[in-house]
Amino acid sequence: MPSQKELRWSQLKVGILALAAVAALTVLIFLMSGSTGGLFTRKLTVKAYFENANGLKIGAPVSLDGVTIGNVTSVRIVPEHEPAAVEVFAKVGAKYQPALHTDSTIAINQAGVLGDSFLDISSTHATGPQMQDGATLRVLSKASIQDVVGSSQDSIKAITDVIHKVGVLMDTINTGKGTAGMLLNDPEVAHKLVLTINQLQALTTDISSGRGTVGKLLKDDELYNHANSTIAKLDAIATRLDKGEGTAGKLLKDDKLYTNLTAAINNTNELLGGINAGKGSIGKLAKDPALANKLEISVTNLNSLLQGLNEGKGSIGQMFVNRDLYDNLDKTLTDTGELVTAIRKNPKTYLTIHVKLF
Repeated sequence: MPSQKELRWSQLKVGILALAAVAALTVLIFLMSGSTGGLFTRKLTVKAYFENANGLKIGAPVSLDGVTIGNVTSVRIVPEHEPAAVEVFAKVGAKYQPALHTDSTIAINQAGVLGDSFLDISSTHATGPQMQDGATLRVLSKASIQDVVGSSQDSIKAITDVIHKVGVLMDTINTGKGTAGMLLNDPEVAHKLVLTINQLQALTTDISSGRGTVGKLLKDDELYNHANSTIAKLDAIATRLDKGEGTAGKLLKDDKLYTNLTAAINNTNELLGGINAGKGSIGKLAKDPALANKLEISVTNLNSLLQGLNEGKGSIGQMFVNRDLYDNLDKTLTDTGELVTAIRKNPKTYLTIHVKLF
């Protein structure tokens, strides 16, 4: 049976162990509450309403621009606050109050891809007054991992469709269908392609050696000299034009020619205006119906006269179409000419004056 001394020693050891446990618990509590300034420091309560908690739990850290300043104290559903029915309360250290504003924003973030959720307060663009205890912060919506995965489903489906189409295309090519398939699988097409490449190689060789028109264009210095000479002549012509030499140069530089041309255009416009107004013979011809009718009648009569001449009507018409009349007239003119010549040679033979006296 243990003695009284041993019992006291055992009780003392239990008491020492209990005191050590309490001390350790106290230190742990201080360590856990160090982010909010300590267990006995003043704290501010903030709240926010989210549409989805995204795995946020009580005790999750609260950070301000990346610095931990508090912890989540409550996460619950408030049905009357739909659609943002998730109510979150958090405690933050009062010493951070100068950095918290009424227009600061709060969001639920995740520590890495598989990390826990936490609250992140941002005052980067906040300019309002300091936040007071119990203030409600404006929620800044951010895409969660679930949202990213959900939105990526369409992209994954589109990539799958593209991969499927590429597979079908490769199968088509491997079976020799289509132009690409024939190019890869048909020996005749490959042979023609080789022949084409050889011909292009030969053509390139000819051009490089200066054969043909294109080859001479690249290799013949004479052609270059001709081109250079032509360019020099064109430059000389341009220089003369710029100096106002020659007809074209005067056309570009001489104001007198421009003045004369303007005057001629004005006179032409005036002439056309007079014609349109019915002035002068041409104006009356263009505007006077009576003159136009007379002209039409004259043209008709002239046409009838010419038609009669062509048909041999009348003396003049017979002269145009009757060969005998032409021959007789020609003979008469010839005889008359001979008679006049004979009279000039011997006028006494033809001009004899007989005087009779009674």
